[in-house]
Amino acid sequence: MSDPSRRDFLKLSTAALASAVVPSKLSAIPSAALPSGEVRAWSTYGTRRFAPESALRWQVASASAADAITLDPSKRFQDLLGFGGAFTDASCYMFNAMPAAAREELLHDFFSPEAMNFNVCRSCVGSSDYSTKAYTYDDTPQPDPTLKGFSIEPDRAYIIPTMAAARKVNPDLFLFASPWSPPGWMKANNSLLGGSMRKANYAPYAQYFLKFLRAYQEAGVKINAVTVQNEVDTDQDGRMPACLWGQEYEIEFIKGHLGPALRDAGMDTKIWALDHNYNLWGRAIGELSDPDAYGFIDGIAWHGYVGVPADMTRVHDAFPEKSAYWTEGGPDVTATDYQTDWTKWSSNYAEILRNWARSITAWNLVLDEQGKPNIGPFPCGGTVSVDSRSKAVTRSGQYWAFAHYSRMIRRGARVFSTGGGTKDVAHVGAENPDGTRVVVLANSGVERGVQLRLADSAVTVQMPRDSVFTLAWK
Repeated sequence: MSDPSRRDFLKLSTAALASAVVPSKLSAIPSAALPSGEVRAWSTYGTRRFAPESALRWQVASASAADAITLDPSKRFQDLLGFGGAFTDASCYMFNAMPAAAREELLHDFFSPEAMNFNVCRSCVGSSDYSTKAYTYDDTPQPDPTLKGFSIEPDRAYIIPTMAAARKVNPDLFLFASPWSPPGWMKANNSLLGGSMRKANYAPYAQYFLKFLRAYQEAGVKINAVTVQNEVDTDQDGRMPACLWGQEYEIEFIKGHLGPALRDAGMDTKIWALDHNYNLWGRAIGELSDPDAYGFIDGIAWHGYVGVPADMTRVHDAFPEKSAYWTEGGPDVTATDYQTDWTKWSSNYAEILRNWARSITAWNLVLDEQGKPNIGPFPCGGTVSVDSRSKAVTRSGQYWAFAHYSRMIRRGARVFSTGGGTKDVAHVGAENPDGTRVVVLANSGVERGVQLRLADSAVTVQMPRDSVFTLAWK
């Protein structure tokens, strides 16, 4: 597969956009001789939520708007793994607390290929901050290097059953897992909260990963990838399960312990490094620059809290054979726009995909109306919230942004070139394995007509302020 450069990917993206308003919600530029088939459309704005619009047909473009978005499906980039959210202890607890019929309905909504089609989801190796309690799988009072005390029993009540139920709805579910902390006895501070890893415990920790993977597989839940540590570069001031891993520590653990342990056990589990923010792109390059670690690392896991998506492209340009995965980010349930910030999230997702990410995974799938259960210091919300008393389900703006991507873009789709436009209209295109082409547009500015050009053909979409549109055609 060829890897066009970021400059080729975005070289058409500098034109200004100020299109004239067209009279209907969606209208086509009149003329003849063009691609066959209708252009289906869905929109989210105002009171509409991923609602179907009237279909369009490509028309011969009699003129090209100066701010047109130019589509070039012949210029392709990364293939996509998919979209999803995190099965935290808190989320699985909330699923479990729902009435059975409502739980089954929400599982179908999230994971069915005919619905949201979430298929790349995260789990936690032990507890995270979004948990009912802090724990690992070997919380013995004394060091236990032979792991005699290892047990995944804490996960059997509702975490493993929830994940197994989701995979039953979507057998193609890809699961990756991240630890927030090793067992306390492996760390310098002898606690799950903050601190750093002791190098002397690398060997037992690699075996800890193996035991986790085998135990989950025996329980019917295969884990497809792991990260060494959630957010390697912070101990969260000791306020939650966390662990510092210096760059040289992560390199040594991957190349000398975890990678060989997985290889020697005949396991196909992938290793994703970093699992932290964009601004640590230099660290990612440093880790991939180690030839022994490079051989074990499938790709880099990214969070979007600090830095910009273009930082992922810095790593791609240095190591184009390695994949990028976006593994965490969620809304604040206390924010006034929790239910309506779909344009912000959709614009963010467009930039993530335009910077080589193969997947986008949200943080908690489900939390309550206060962003709980939570044993940590940070306020977050679920992709959906379930009221702790009424059990009513509220869908976030992030959920509706996902709908424009995950419902339409399938595993194996290839991102293709979309250029031109303006800073107020984010855009990204992908071609599915069945040949269906999908373009997602997010307008954060004033109401405008947005022209899409495909060779000598065009359609114009009338986009209200704060709207997201998905167009699809074959």
